[in-house]
Amino acid sequence: MLLSRYLLPVLKETPAEAQIVSHQLMLRAGLVRQMAAGIYAWLPLGLRVLDRIASIVRREQDRAGAVELLMPTIQAADLWRQSGRYEAYGPEMLRFPDRGGRELLYGPTNEEMITALFRDCVKSYRDLPRTLYHIQWKFRDEVRPRFGVMRGREFLMKDAYSFDMDEEAGRASYDAQFTAYLRTFAAMGLRAVPVRAPTGPIGGNLSHEFHILADTGESELFYDSALDEVDLADSEAPARLRALYAMEAEEHAKVADCPVPAARLARRRGIEVGHIFFFGSKYTESMGMEVQARDGQLVHPLMGSYGIGVSRLVGAIIEAGHDEHGIVWPDAVAPFDVGLVNLRVDDDACSATAADLQQRLFAAGKQVLHDDREARGGEKFATMDLIGLPWQLIVGPKGVKAGTVELKRRATGERHELSIESALSRLAG
Repeated sequence: MLLSRYLLPVLKETPAEAQIVSHQLMLRAGLVRQMAAGIYAWLPLGLRVLDRIASIVRREQDRAGAVELLMPTIQAADLWRQSGRYEAYGPEMLRFPDRGGRELLYGPTNEEMITALFRDCVKSYRDLPRTLYHIQWKFRDEVRPRFGVMRGREFLMKDAYSFDMDEEAGRASYDAQFTAYLRTFAAMGLRAVPVRAPTGPIGGNLSHEFHILADTGESELFYDSALDEVDLADSEAPARLRALYAMEAEEHAKVADCPVPAARLARRRGIEVGHIFFFGSKYTESMGMEVQARDGQLVHPLMGSYGIGVSRLVGAIIEAGHDEHGIVWPDAVAPFDVGLVNLRVDDDACSATAADLQQRLFAAGKQVLHDDREARGGEKFATMDLIGLPWQLIVGPKGVKAGTVELKRRATGERHELSIESALSRLAG
């Protein structure tokens, strides 16, 4: 992708309305623009990050056995009246009539709708267990939308819903999602801490929040410092995190207080990015969903719901990964893999070398943002640092004559002058 043809409206100054780092950098790096209070347009760079996060979420949901569908954003008020939540939900729900006077709402969550869909499709124990999910925009009319996408009114969320015949099976589905969440965040290069949490308006008595550790986080967490010792790059990291948490949960059941020894107790701030619930038959009973059990009796299936804030994750990742120059994206979610900087677009040899590098990286499966603008080198370097791509590949006239390029790792600032072939080999690997 040529930067000269891209829409990347970077800002030199921090907008006055942006109070936290992620909001400041998302505006400065041209990821989003606010269109109304708590409502954002996702510009090309931001959309690429959003799509990469959603792709990882989708992969781990599929791996856990969940089946994707897509439900509408607009829901009928009657569905929520069946569950008893229409009046109870509060002013965060955006309600409005259609032209025929029918009451509608912009869905903040989908427990009622998925129950109605499943109720009409499934009649027997043979059709269970099932976990269904979608990734869809939602709306909650926050009284004070602020902090950019961290507390916006419109947001993209993955929500999954499990249906099981009994408590044991329901908890197995819950555990599968618990593990899937650990895999999801680890795959993004994030250290997530699960904590027991209240269930709120969703209902039930079993719930966990997942928090990314970040010094600028909104919540204070106490956790086992052994979590910090797990190498997230290790393919076994999710299993180790899960085993560690299972051990803590078992100890917690034995003692009714903190299961972590004082010597291992760590305290940091965190940002909530996921929340899972097991709430039994709350919705299947209220909405009249029954299936035939093995003995012929009709029973209400047990449910769980599982949310990940996909758009919120963009802000949370930035809060956890930035420096004084801008964003530092983890490789797995970066909008491009490589920022290719041509220092002299008026030099035929430089431009030819840069174009060749772009094509060869593309052939190797790498996404490249090629800065081919007529701009000073300092401006190009500042832009690349601001948008935080994992690698910068710098082409200048002296290097072209010598057959070398400069390769910079954004996260560490480490720079190396390498032959073109060596640089390509390192990036392709």
